[in-house]
Parts: sequence; structure tokens; C-alpha cells
Amino acid sequence: MTNFRKLQNEELNRISTEAFKKAPKLPVVILLDHVRSQNNVGSVFRTSDAFRIEKIFLCGITSTPENREVHKTALGAEDAVDWEYVKDTTEAVDRLKKEGYRIFAIEQAENTTSLENFSLSPGQKYALIFGNEVKGVQQEVIDLSDGCIEIPQFGTKHSFNISVTVGIVLWQIIAPLLGTLKTD
Repeated sequence: MTNFRKLQNEELNRISTEAFKKAPKLPVVILLDHVRSQNNVGSVFRTSDAFRIEKIFLCGITSTPENREVHKTALGAEDAVDWEYVKDTTEAVDRLKKEGYRIFAIEQAENTTSLENFSLSPGQKYALIFGNEVKGVQQEVIDLSDGCIEIPQFGTKHSFNISVTVGIVLWQIIAPLLGTLKTD
């Protein structure tokens, strides 16, 4: 029988916030399009920290880390992950397109790419858009996107919680790149 001992926090070799800022990042930014739950926003910060995302754009009604609930759920990840508030999601998308990002909405739509068939191309930068918990990504934002990615689902419900969606999508696209983000 194999014995497993839970590691203590000091044994996890976590990098500092300063080291995180200097470390190589996954060539991905996240746009949160009118996400209403402050706990979801905080969770996205933690997941973005775990997968070393470049930046989070908080758009529309999405709360910023100064909000107590975002801060409480992010557990300090908001200090490591760069972020910016942009009132209009379409403005953020337009800017990122001009900076060379490929834009993908995570949404159930016609002609989507199923998540298991999506992968990052070397040398390309990506912006992934996650939408409101009820309404999803705005159609005008989808219209500006290079494509839509959909997570296959097999139950009676038609969506995941946004923080779960971010985790699923990032894990799927980062798995082939794990060796490039490890620290020694």
C-alpha cells in the first residue's frame, strides 16, 4: 500500500508575487464580459494565477479587486495577475486585435469549435472571452471574435458556472504546454 502525506504549504515551492510578475506567462489574456458574481471574478483571478495567464480584462459590470468579495475569493492572486478595467468589452476586443491577439468567445453558438479540438498555435497570442452567468457573451462581442469555443456537455443543464468554465478551458489548453511554465 502506498502512503501519501499531505504536503505543508512551505513544501509546495510556490513562487513569490515578484517572481510571478517576472515569470514566463501563457500567451493568453482573459476578458470577463459583464460577469456579475464577485466570487466568480475572484475565482478567475486564482485560476489565472495558477495557470500564469498574462492579464485579465474586467469589462462592463464586472467588479474589480478593490471589491471586498473579489479580494476575499482571490486570496491575493489579484496582486500577482495583471488586470485592467475596460467599460466596453468591444473596445477591449478591438484593442487586443490591433495588438495581434486571436479572439475566442467561450460560448454555445453556431459553428463552434469543440474544446477538445482547440489548441494554441506557437507564437500566437490569444484572448478568451467569458460572459455573464445568465446571458453569456454579448452577441456584438461574438461578432468581433475569430471563433467560438464550446465545452461539450452531456447532462440536463446547458452551462457551467463561469469560474468552472475558466478552469476547464485553461486546463485543456495548457496541458500540452506544462513543461514551458514549470519553475525550478
